[in-house]
Amino acid sequence: MGIRAAAAGVAALVVGIVGGAAGISAADVTAAAAASASFCTAPAAHKALAARLSRDITKALAGRRGLHAVTVHDRVTGLTCRLSEGHRFDSASVVKATILAALLRWHQETGRPLSDREKHLATLMITRSDNDAATALWNEVGLARLQHFLDLAKMTETQLNREGYWGLTQITARDELTLLRLLTSSNSVLSASSRKYQLGLMARVIPAQRWGVPAGAPRYVTVYVKNGWLPLSDGWHINSIGAFIGHGRDYMMVVLSDGNPTMDYGVTTVEAVAEAVHRDLNPGLAAADTLPAANPGPEPSPDVAGPGPAGPR
Repeated sequence: MGIRAAAAGVAALVVGIVGGAAGISAADVTAAAAASASFCTAPAAHKALAARLSRDITKALAGRRGLHAVTVHDRVTGLTCRLSEGHRFDSASVVKATILAALLRWHQETGRPLSDREKHLATLMITRSDNDAATALWNEVGLARLQHFLDLAKMTETQLNREGYWGLTQITARDELTLLRLLTSSNSVLSASSRKYQLGLMARVIPAQRWGVPAGAPRYVTVYVKNGWLPLSDGWHINSIGAFIGHGRDYMMVVLSDGNPTMDYGVTTVEAVAEAVHRDLNPGLAAADTLPAANPGPEPSPDVAGPGPAGPR
């Protein structure tokens, strides 16, 4: 609890430094960043789309409490959105996607397949956001191999928590988009079989945890998602990353947030952004059926990182 409280205090201090002295709220900081420029860009043929999506994301965040970061990349149009992409947030459970990717990379290097135990833990960790499974795999992979994966992936802004509290790993929307790019395209870091395995689990997340960026996604695309939720003294941290592929669609989205007064409030904000993205990228396409309500699971928070030996192994 001491580490978590300290981390929360630091986060609150950062927000205070950014806006407190001038009487500016975290929402004002996000709004100012959004309004400062058209943060979505695209090739000439799709510049109008980029301008529209910049406006619609800004509108979705208008007046919302907390700090927010958004990244989007659409391979079909070449559109990319970058809003506060370098701001660091507590990862909560979205770091579980990185844990699994690092595990898969390690096995690629050793030439050994995942054991039945590792497959069981990976399934629980991704599809049900099981914390005990995440702690077991975090400890098995170890900080050295986790950092090795980050280095190979060029996720240079991610800072692993050195005390074993994986949910307090510091992430950015830029790095999370980099991870999604690796998972959804051919590259030298993750093999085709590794990517297929991880995406297969991200497509099977249980209904109660398929909130966030899937909100408003068109029917018939395959949705790959990992969410995170974490209450700290500075508010709820609500994060969602996902990819949307099929039927001529191929895009990724990351929405990170902190300072939310409740989980539902944060989910509503994330989903407002997601709905704007899906609507603008898929004009005329019907959205999938309504998503189930967010269910964070039993308290204490399922995304509080469990302590344990997490040093190099």
